[in-house]
Amino acid sequence: MTTPFYVSPQQAMADRAEYARKGIARGRSVVVLQYADGILFVAENPSRALHKVSEIYDRIAFAAVGKYNEFENLRIGGVRYADLRGYTYDRDDVTARGLANVYAQTLGTIFSSAAEKPYEVELIVAEVGDGPEDDQIYRLPHDGSIVDEHGSVAVGGNADQISSYLDQRHREGLTLAEALKLAVESLARDNNGGERSLTAEQLEVAVLDRTRPQQRKFKRVLGRQLARLLESEGSPADSAAEGESPAEESSDTEE
Repeated sequence: MTTPFYVSPQQAMADRAEYARKGIARGRSVVVLQYADGILFVAENPSRALHKVSEIYDRIAFAAVGKYNEFENLRIGGVRYADLRGYTYDRDDVTARGLANVYAQTLGTIFSSAAEKPYEVELIVAEVGDGPEDDQIYRLPHDGSIVDEHGSVAVGGNADQISSYLDQRHREGLTLAEALKLAVESLARDNNGGERSLTAEQLEVAVLDRTRPQQRKFKRVLGRQLARLLESEGSPADSAAEGESPAEESSDTEE
Protein backbone atom coordinates (compact mmCIF):
# COMPACT_ATOMS: atom_id res chain seq x y z
CA MET A 1 0.00 0.00 0.00
CA THR A 2 1.43 3.35 -1.05
CA THR A 3 1.60 6.24 1.38
CA PRO A 4 -0.41 9.30 0.25
CA PHE A 5 1.76 12.28 -0.61
CA TYR A 6 1.44 14.88 2.13
CA VAL A 7 1.26 18.60 1.37
CA SER A 8 0.99 21.03 4.26
CA PRO A 9 -2.06 23.32 4.26
CA GLN A 10 0.23 26.34 4.02
CA GLN A 11 1.95 24.96 0.92
CA ALA A 12 -1.35 23.95 -0.66
CA MET A 13 -2.77 27.46 -0.23
CA ALA A 14 0.45 29.03 -1.53
CA ASP A 15 0.29 26.83 -4.62
CA ARG A 16 -3.34 27.75 -5.24
CA ALA A 17 -2.55 31.44 -4.85
CA GLU A 18 0.38 31.19 -7.28
CA TYR A 19 -1.81 29.35 -9.79
CA ALA A 20 -4.46 32.09 -9.64
CA ARG A 21 -1.95 34.95 -9.82
CA LYS A 22 -0.31 33.52 -12.94
CA GLY A 23 -3.69 33.20 -14.65
CA ILE A 24 -4.62 36.79 -13.77
CA ALA A 25 -1.25 38.17 -14.89
CA ARG A 26 -1.78 36.71 -18.37
CA GLY A 27 -4.78 38.98 -18.90
CA ARG A 28 -4.62 42.54 -20.24
CA SER A 29 -4.81 45.21 -17.58
CA VAL A 30 -7.76 47.31 -16.42
CA VAL A 31 -7.36 50.77 -14.88
CA VAL A 32 -9.94 52.50 -12.69
CA LEU A 33 -9.42 56.06 -11.51
CA GLN A 34 -11.40 58.95 -10.11
CA TYR A 35 -11.87 62.18 -12.03
CA ALA A 36 -13.77 65.37 -11.22
CA ASP A 37 -17.21 64.14 -12.31
CA GLY A 38 -17.02 60.47 -11.44
CA ILE A 39 -15.05 57.25 -11.94
CA LEU A 40 -13.35 56.20 -15.17
CA PHE A 41 -12.81 52.59 -16.31
CA VAL A 42 -10.28 51.86 -19.06
CA ALA A 43 -9.41 48.35 -20.23
CA GLU A 44 -7.14 47.13 -23.00
CA ASN A 45 -9.71 45.03 -24.78
CA PRO A 46 -9.98 44.81 -28.59
CA SER A 47 -13.09 42.61 -28.35
CA ARG A 48 -16.46 44.31 -28.78
CA ALA A 49 -18.39 41.24 -27.64
CA LEU A 50 -16.62 40.26 -24.40
CA HIS A 51 -16.74 43.15 -21.96
CA LYS A 52 -14.38 43.59 -19.02
CA VAL A 53 -16.35 46.56 -17.69
CA SER A 54 -20.08 46.40 -17.02
CA GLU A 55 -22.93 48.08 -15.19
CA ILE A 56 -24.27 46.37 -12.09
CA TYR A 57 -26.82 48.87 -10.72
CA ASP A 58 -27.71 52.57 -10.70
CA ARG A 59 -24.40 53.90 -9.36
CA ILE A 60 -22.34 50.70 -9.35
CA ALA A 61 -20.05 49.24 -11.98
CA PHE A 62 -17.86 46.17 -12.21
CA ALA A 63 -14.48 45.57 -13.87
CA ALA A 64 -12.52 42.33 -14.02
CA VAL A 65 -9.48 40.57 -15.47
CA GLY A 66 -8.76 36.88 -15.80
CA LYS A 67 -10.87 34.07 -17.23
CA TYR A 68 -13.91 35.53 -18.94
CA ASN A 69 -16.33 32.71 -18.14
CA GLU A 70 -15.48 32.94 -14.44
CA PHE A 71 -15.83 36.68 -13.99
CA GLU A 72 -18.92 36.75 -16.21
CA ASN A 73 -20.59 34.29 -13.82
CA LEU A 74 -19.68 36.62 -10.96
CA ARG A 75 -21.04 39.65 -12.84
CA ILE A 76 -24.37 37.94 -13.48
CA GLY A 77 -24.58 36.91 -9.83
CA GLY A 78 -23.90 40.51 -8.80
CA VAL A 79 -26.67 41.84 -11.06
CA ARG A 80 -29.13 39.34 -9.59
CA TYR A 81 -28.11 40.24 -6.03
CA ALA A 82 -28.50 43.96 -6.74
CA ASP A 83 -31.87 43.59 -8.48
CA LEU A 84 -33.28 41.37 -5.74
CA ARG A 85 -32.07 43.61 -2.92
CA GLY A 86 -33.28 46.77 -4.63
CA TYR A 87 -36.70 45.24 -5.31
CA THR A 88 -37.09 43.71 -1.85
CA TYR A 89 -35.90 46.72 0.15
CA ASP A 90 -34.96 49.98 -1.53
CA ARG A 91 -32.70 51.01 -4.41
CA ASP A 92 -30.52 52.96 -1.97
CA ASP A 93 -29.84 49.72 -0.07
CA VAL A 94 -27.79 48.40 -2.99
CA THR A 95 -24.20 49.51 -2.32
CA ALA A 96 -20.76 48.70 -3.63
CA ARG A 97 -19.72 47.70 -0.11
CA GLY A 98 -22.52 45.14 0.14
CA LEU A 99 -21.76 43.77 -3.32
CA ALA A 100 -18.03 43.56 -2.53
CA ASN A 101 -18.83 41.55 0.61
CA VAL A 102 -20.91 39.11 -1.44
CA TYR A 103 -18.11 38.68 -3.98
CA ALA A 104 -15.56 38.28 -1.17
CA GLN A 105 -17.55 35.42 0.36
CA THR A 106 -17.90 33.69 -3.01
CA LEU A 107 -14.24 34.04 -3.98
CA GLY A 108 -13.03 33.09 -0.50
CA THR A 109 -15.15 29.95 -0.43
CA ILE A 110 -13.92 28.86 -3.86
CA PHE A 111 -10.29 29.64 -3.03
CA SER A 112 -10.30 27.65 0.22
CA SER A 113 -12.16 24.67 -1.24
CA ALA A 114 -9.94 21.75 -2.17
CA ALA A 115 -12.67 20.34 -4.39
CA GLU A 116 -12.17 22.83 -7.22
CA LYS A 117 -9.50 25.12 -8.62
CA PRO A 118 -9.43 28.77 -7.50
CA TYR A 119 -10.96 31.38 -9.77
CA GLU A 120 -8.37 33.10 -11.96
CA VAL A 121 -10.00 36.52 -11.60
CA GLU A 122 -9.44 39.85 -9.94
CA LEU A 123 -12.39 42.22 -9.57
CA ILE A 124 -13.04 45.91 -9.04
CA VAL A 125 -16.39 47.12 -7.72
CA ALA A 126 -16.94 50.89 -7.78
CA GLU A 127 -19.78 53.19 -6.74
CA VAL A 128 -19.99 56.86 -7.64
CA GLY A 129 -21.20 59.21 -4.89
CA ASP A 130 -22.65 62.71 -4.84
CA GLY A 131 -19.11 64.08 -4.51
CA PRO A 132 -15.56 62.73 -5.01
CA GLU A 133 -15.22 62.13 -1.28
CA ASP A 134 -18.23 59.76 -1.45
CA ASP A 135 -16.85 57.56 -4.26
CA GLN A 136 -16.06 53.96 -3.33
CA ILE A 137 -13.62 51.64 -5.12
CA TYR A 138 -12.99 48.09 -3.90
CA ARG A 139 -10.46 45.63 -5.33
CA LEU A 140 -11.07 41.92 -4.77
CA PRO A 141 -8.15 39.55 -5.45
CA HIS A 142 -8.59 35.85 -6.17
CA ASP A 143 -8.61 34.86 -2.47
CA GLY A 144 -11.67 36.94 -1.55
CA SER A 145 -9.93 39.66 0.44
CA ILE A 146 -11.20 43.24 0.03
CA VAL A 147 -8.90 46.20 -0.56
CA ASP A 148 -10.40 49.69 -0.23
CA GLU A 149 -8.76 51.78 -2.94
CA HIS A 150 -8.60 55.55 -3.39
CA GLY A 151 -7.72 57.63 -6.42
CA SER A 152 -6.62 54.94 -8.85
CA VAL A 153 -6.12 51.20 -9.11
CA ALA A 154 -4.93 48.72 -11.75
CA VAL A 155 -5.44 44.95 -12.01
CA GLY A 156 -4.15 42.28 -14.38
CA GLY A 157 -1.08 42.22 -16.59
CA ASN A 158 1.75 44.35 -15.17
CA ALA A 159 -0.56 45.90 -12.57
CA ASP A 160 2.24 46.77 -10.12
CA GLN A 161 4.09 48.88 -12.66
CA ILE A 162 0.89 50.56 -13.85
CA SER A 163 -0.24 51.30 -10.29
CA SER A 164 3.13 52.88 -9.50
CA TYR A 165 2.85 55.08 -12.60
CA LEU A 166 -0.68 56.15 -11.65
CA ASP A 167 0.20 56.86 -8.02
CA GLN A 168 2.91 59.28 -9.13
CA ARG A 169 0.72 61.19 -11.60
CA HIS A 170 -2.90 60.95 -10.52
CA ARG A 171 -4.37 63.99 -8.78
CA GLU A 172 -7.77 65.19 -7.69
CA GLY A 173 -9.92 67.23 -10.05
CA LEU A 174 -8.81 65.70 -13.35
CA THR A 175 -11.11 66.28 -16.30
CA LEU A 176 -12.36 63.25 -18.18
CA ALA A 177 -9.92 63.91 -21.04
CA GLU A 178 -6.99 64.24 -18.64
CA ALA A 179 -7.96 61.10 -16.72
CA LEU A 180 -8.35 59.12 -19.95
CA LYS A 181 -4.98 60.31 -21.21
CA LEU A 182 -3.32 59.25 -17.94
CA ALA A 183 -5.04 55.84 -18.00
CA VAL A 184 -4.01 55.14 -21.60
CA GLU A 185 -0.42 56.23 -20.91
CA SER A 186 -0.24 53.82 -17.97
CA LEU A 187 -1.67 50.93 -20.00
CA ALA A 188 0.73 51.60 -22.86
CA ARG A 189 3.80 51.00 -20.70
CA ASP A 190 5.31 47.54 -21.10
CA ASN A 191 7.35 45.47 -18.66
CA ASN A 192 10.62 46.71 -20.15
CA GLY A 193 9.83 50.36 -19.52
CA GLY A 194 8.98 51.11 -23.16
CA GLU A 195 5.71 52.47 -24.49
CA ARG A 196 3.24 51.11 -27.00
CA SER A 197 0.62 52.95 -28.99
CA LEU A 198 -3.00 52.14 -28.08
CA THR A 199 -5.83 53.17 -30.39
CA ALA A 200 -9.53 53.63 -29.65
CA GLU A 201 -10.22 50.23 -31.24
CA GLN A 202 -8.04 48.53 -28.62
CA LEU A 203 -9.74 50.16 -25.65
CA GLU A 204 -12.91 49.59 -23.68
CA VAL A 205 -13.87 52.79 -21.86
CA ALA A 206 -16.77 53.53 -19.53
CA VAL A 207 -17.60 55.97 -16.76
CA LEU A 208 -19.80 56.37 -13.74
CA ASP A 209 -20.81 60.00 -14.28
CA ARG A 210 -22.28 61.70 -11.20
CA THR A 211 -23.51 64.66 -13.31
CA ARG A 212 -26.01 62.59 -15.30
CA PRO A 213 -29.56 63.65 -14.41
CA GLN A 214 -30.95 60.11 -14.67
CA GLN A 215 -30.72 57.50 -11.94
CA ARG A 216 -28.34 55.28 -13.90
CA LYS A 217 -24.86 56.81 -13.91
CA PHE A 218 -23.06 54.21 -16.04
CA LYS A 219 -22.29 54.87 -19.68
CA ARG A 220 -19.85 53.60 -22.26
CA VAL A 221 -17.60 56.03 -24.10
CA LEU A 222 -17.61 55.01 -27.74
CA GLY A 223 -16.92 56.05 -31.29
CA ARG A 224 -16.24 59.67 -32.11
CA GLN A 225 -16.48 60.81 -28.50
CA LEU A 226 -13.71 58.39 -27.47
CA ALA A 227 -11.57 59.37 -30.45
CA ARG A 228 -12.06 63.06 -29.64
CA LEU A 229 -11.07 62.55 -26.00
CA LEU A 230 -7.95 60.62 -27.00
CA GLU A 231 -6.95 63.33 -29.45
CA SER A 232 -7.64 66.20 -27.05
CA GLU A 233 -4.80 65.23 -24.66
CA GLY A 234 -6.63 66.98 -21.88
CA SER A 235 -6.52 70.50 -23.36
CA PRO A 236 -8.95 73.00 -21.74
CA ALA A 237 -10.73 73.75 -25.01
CA ASP A 238 -11.46 70.11 -25.76
CA SER A 239 -12.44 69.43 -22.17
CA ALA A 240 -15.02 72.21 -22.45
CA ALA A 241 -16.29 70.79 -25.72
CA GLU A 242 -16.51 67.37 -24.12
CA GLY A 243 -18.60 68.84 -21.31
CA GLU A 244 -21.19 70.15 -23.76
CA SER A 245 -22.51 66.64 -24.41
CA PRO A 246 -20.78 63.98 -22.28
CA ALA A 247 -23.38 61.30 -22.95
CA GLU A 248 -23.78 62.12 -26.62
CA GLU A 249 -22.45 58.88 -28.06
CA SER A 250 -22.50 56.58 -25.04
CA SER A 251 -24.53 53.48 -24.53
CA ASP A 252 -27.12 53.48 -21.74
CA THR A 253 -27.99 49.85 -22.35
CA GLU A 254 -25.91 47.00 -20.96
CA GLU A 255 -25.30 44.22 -23.44
